[in-house]
Amino acid sequence: MNSAAVTGARASIVWMPRAVLIAAALLVVGAVALFAGARFGLMLGIGMGFGIVLEALGFGFAGPWRAMILRREPAGIVAQLLAIALVACVAIPLLAARPGELTGAQAPIGWAMVGGAFVFGIAMQVVLGCGSGTLVNAGSGNPIGLLALPFFAIGSFAGAYHLIWWTELGALPIMTLRGTWGLAITLIALAATTLLFWALGKPGSRALPRRYIVAAFVLAALAVANLMVAGQPWGVVYGLGLWAAKGAAALGADLSGSAFWTASASVDRLNSSLLTDYTSLTNIGLIAGAFAVASWRRGGLALALPSYPARTWVATVIAGLVLGYSSRLAFGCNVGAFFSGISTGSLHGWVWFIMAFAGAFVGIRLRSLLGFGAAQ
Repeated sequence: MNSAAVTGARASIVWMPRAVLIAAALLVVGAVALFAGARFGLMLGIGMGFGIVLEALGFGFAGPWRAMILRREPAGIVAQLLAIALVACVAIPLLAARPGELTGAQAPIGWAMVGGAFVFGIAMQVVLGCGSGTLVNAGSGNPIGLLALPFFAIGSFAGAYHLIWWTELGALPIMTLRGTWGLAITLIALAATTLLFWALGKPGSRALPRRYIVAAFVLAALAVANLMVAGQPWGVVYGLGLWAAKGAAALGADLSGSAFWTASASVDRLNSSLLTDYTSLTNIGLIAGAFAVASWRRGGLALALPSYPARTWVATVIAGLVLGYSSRLAFGCNVGAFFSGISTGSLHGWVWFIMAFAGAFVGIRLRSLLGFGAAQ
């Protein structure tokens, strides 16, 4: 066999599984659209888009925060703020124009929210993944992400179960920035925050890589699509809690003691298919998108199991539970509270960011003590 034939054979070996991945993704999206409805199929596709962008372009939340804290590299956080600003430019005017059709990621600022965000920031750095990061890590075959994910869901369910009790400890009314002035204030605040991180950054590390710019624009487009199709912003935490709640109900658990899970909206979700829950669909799509990218790159997901001590695996389970529980009390994770909260004008998103970032300092120090190794 000549060299050209060998090259062609090798190319076909590489492209065959990739073609199967593309066909499978289109088939699944088409099946959901057929059996659940076009809107739900589109939401699954949007979720896959999130997963592909986050995994393929290396865009995340936990990693850039760590890079800023340890090495004064602001590029990742600046990219996050850019994406939020792009979404805000569309989302805040849309919410003002269509108040009955679209809702923002709005939540009250209270003791539970502040404490939950701080604790979430700690746990996020322990497992190197926020809500979306845990889904991406699990989808790409990361053992820590795979172990943390189910416990994240259980923690989210438990946090929702107790949420009303926690919020009754005290909270301010929901405060939002609306309309033209709301957008202007949001953009000014984002610009000031960007300048702050840029000024604190180490000289020579302030440039924004092209992949981050591309990721910011694509994520913003997907987030706006999420808002317009679902009528609500991109979120993660509720969907994970719903999965665990459905599992608990299927096992005969009595949820009547929870004001959250007995609310009419939650009962409707519990009695409906996951294929009609927007947050679940984007979560599933995010996992699938990350899986597709990882498989595309490696030709599979065969990963060596890290040689961590036993305490590390125990810490992963605990951190997963804490991530889920604290994010529910904080009314979201980096996606639902920080990204979607700020981009839809909710002031709780800003408070969440400050408290979670403060918690990240603690989490970075704690990570090495638990046997994960020094954070890079």
